[in-house]
Amino acid sequence: MTNVIVAIVAVLIGLGAGASFGLFRRKVLSRKRYEAAQEDASRVLEIAGERKRAIIIEAKEEALSIRSSSESEIRERRSDLNGIERRLSNREEQLDRRGGNLDNRERHADQRDSAIESRESELEDLTAKETVLLESISNLSMEEAEARLLAIAEDDIQHEIALRYRDHENRAREEAEDKARNIVAQAVQRIASDVVSEITVTSVPLPSDDMKGRLIGREGRNIRAIEKATGVDLIIDDTPEAVTLSCFDPVRREIARVSLTRLISDGRIHPARIEEIVTRSEQEVWDTIWKAGETAVFETGVRGLNPEVVKLLGRLKYRYSYGENVLLHSVEVGNLAAMIASEMGANVKVAKMGGLLHDIGKAMSHEVEGPHAEIGGDVAAKFNVPKAVCACIADHHNDNPSSVEGFIVAAADAISAARPGARRDTVEHYVKRLEALEEVASGFEGVEKCYAIQAGREVRVLVKPENVDDLMAATLARDIVKKIEETLVYPGQIKVTVIRESRQVEYAR
Repeated sequence: MTNVIVAIVAVLIGLGAGASFGLFRRKVLSRKRYEAAQEDASRVLEIAGERKRAIIIEAKEEALSIRSSSESEIRERRSDLNGIERRLSNREEQLDRRGGNLDNRERHADQRDSAIESRESELEDLTAKETVLLESISNLSMEEAEARLLAIAEDDIQHEIALRYRDHENRAREEAEDKARNIVAQAVQRIASDVVSEITVTSVPLPSDDMKGRLIGREGRNIRAIEKATGVDLIIDDTPEAVTLSCFDPVRREIARVSLTRLISDGRIHPARIEEIVTRSEQEVWDTIWKAGETAVFETGVRGLNPEVVKLLGRLKYRYSYGENVLLHSVEVGNLAAMIASEMGANVKVAKMGGLLHDIGKAMSHEVEGPHAEIGGDVAAKFNVPKAVCACIADHHNDNPSSVEGFIVAAADAISAARPGARRDTVEHYVKRLEALEEVASGFEGVEKCYAIQAGREVRVLVKPENVDDLMAATLARDIVKKIEETLVYPGQIKVTVIRESRQVEYAR
């Protein structure tokens, strides 16, 4: 028991000694750490102090540099301000001097004005005296002399204008004629159209005169049925083996011709058969019209036309103008316009379509009032034909078309109508046209004789040389052309040639 207690006491003593040693050790370590921390703190303070001194030194140096630069800048600005003040003072001095000079000039100007006014009054007095003296010498008042001088000046100016106009006209004609001649010649050479014109068929041949009675029928019922179904007047006269058809509508006339030809070949002529044949013929003619329009469009290479426009174009197959088939004429004008446009650099598509459709108004001119050119332009616009083409159609008979293509279509129309054999005319109408041309030309002062030649396409005017000089001859030609355009209706164009010739004849005896 005692041993146990001793052992416990020994253990407790050992634990106390260990604890006291641990505390002592900790104190020693703490004191060392504290001393090391103080050393570190003192070193940090020394470093911070050194950095603070360096920063302060740098700031002072920077402040000194800023101060020196600002002072130098202030000095420069002061010097600039001083220079500006000197320049302003110099300018003020100059302005003062100029103001003095201006005052002096104004005084001199006032003196000059007063001197000029006095001189002007003296000149007016002298002018009045000279005017009175001149009027007394010339026996003319001032107004009369002024009118006479103006008249002389006007005559001189008109003479000079006529000279210049003639020179410019001759120069322009020389330059334009060669080019126009080449273009037209190339276009005409490339057209291979028939020269002989077609005529409208208005009569139907009969195998014998007995057929006339069968066409008339009992109490005229057959002829009444034919006229009612076709809308065409059937004229049966003394003409041997022929029946004449009369109608203003060429399509109806063609339907009647086809129907009558079939009835004659068939031999069965009665009202029911007539109605059947007319219905079939009408369908056949309209099919022919459609094919003719398509053929014309294909031959010219025009695309994008409304079917109704193609049908109207085909109706021109049975329309004739001055003996010329209008559909063939339209195709020819379309091709000519395309060739001329290609030579001139114009729009070939517009010119070709405008030339093909330029007479489209003739397909319905009996149904609508107005000129065929305006009708054609309205119809084309209704069926969405391009505006440029509509303008060509409407302007192809105007003197001043609105576009280059319009001029080309008008020229192609004149070329097609003017070629030999294109149109036929009666002798009476031909003679009347020649007489009207000669009458218009002979109505001008100074004209001695005039002759219409080349089927009325040229008028040659002989003038009196003692009454008309060269300049007046040029003016007379233009006046005659203007009068012809205003008073006459004619196809194509008319050339007016004024001839002035003076002869001196003497005889040696």
